[in-house]
Amino acid sequence: MSKSQNSFIKNQKAKKKLLKKKEKEERRKERQENNNKGGELSDMMAYVDEFGNILSEPPEPKPEKKEDKKD
Repeated sequence: MSKSQNSFIKNQKAKKKLLKKKEKEERRKERQENNNKGGELSDMMAYVDEFGNILSEPPEPKPEKKEDKKD
C-alpha cells in the first residue's frame, strides 16, 4: 500500500513543479515584452537652463549680443 501512495505523491510533486516552471516562464516573457529599459536617447536626455532648472527639451538659444569695439 505504501508503494502506490509514494508513487502518487511523487507524481503530484512533479506536476506541481512543472506548473510552477510554466508560470515562471510566462511571467518572464511578460516582463520582457513590457520592458521599458533602453528607450530612445532623446527620452533619457535632460537639459539645464541658465537658472539651473532641469528641462526635458533643450532651451531656446538666446540671440548673441553684438558689441561694437572702437579703438
